[in-house]
Amino acid sequence: MPDRTVRFSDRGGWWLAQGRPHPALRPFLRSYDGYWETEAVPARMRTLPTRTTVVIINLGPPLRLAVPDPGVRDRDYGSFAAGMHDGHGMYLSPGGQRGIQLDVTPLGAYTLLGVPMALLANAAVELPDLLGREAAALVERLADAPSWDARFGILDGFLLRRLDAGPVPDREVVRAWRLLNEDHTVPVAGIAADVGWSRKHLTNRFREQAGLPPKVMARVLRFRHAVDLLGRGTGLAEAASACGYYDQAHLNREFRALSGCTPTELIGGQLEQQRVSTLAEDHS
Repeated sequence: MPDRTVRFSDRGGWWLAQGRPHPALRPFLRSYDGYWETEAVPARMRTLPTRTTVVIINLGPPLRLAVPDPGVRDRDYGSFAAGMHDGHGMYLSPGGQRGIQLDVTPLGAYTLLGVPMALLANAAVELPDLLGREAAALVERLADAPSWDARFGILDGFLLRRLDAGPVPDREVVRAWRLLNEDHTVPVAGIAADVGWSRKHLTNRFREQAGLPPKVMARVLRFRHAVDLLGRGTGLAEAASACGYYDQAHLNREFRALSGCTPTELIGGQLEQQRVSTLAEDHS
């Protein structure tokens, strides 16, 4: 894409380079987000359930991740893919981060990564473990590229090849994903009737290809809708009603369950990235 425009912005110690992917990839991800940190200051950040699978191509030091799965111990990761989550985690950074983040739709990730997304639910997996040697070669090429535009061009070629070769989601699962996004309160039985599958078969196929069962996915999507509304200044009671929560108390319980905090704490910025003097303090 020789006409690609790369936008640069300073986020207060973090620089962001954003470019649009090839048109064939845009149904699955909106942008390539390159980033680099100007100071090597240790920091920590809470991670929350999102609508996307996050792929980090790490061109800097490893990140220590704590994922929602209680059976997985926190550990250092280089480049990795984090699947759909229905709980919160944490990352610890030594500072000096540099890399590219891809926020990919769950069904897009199923095709581009080429693995059942249930394997990544509430977890993270190193890219070489998912994609083999080509992942390590990709990271090397991106690190050696002379510009962000060149890096995004390399990503276009890599992802387009995987798009052509990857598995295609069932049309029933695609339909179910669309219905869940249109109405986060739609019952699973109603979706199953719409696509012509049994509820059990829908749940199994959807979990395999999207990462979470449809009922849990709806819970995550509703939470993200509430986060968006509250971030735009909507009141708690109004957001609860708009998102289909029984009442404000129900909204509060869901926020605690999915994010580990209250809506006020989350929207008030109390959980933004925090600098720490040493990473050891976070394990004390």
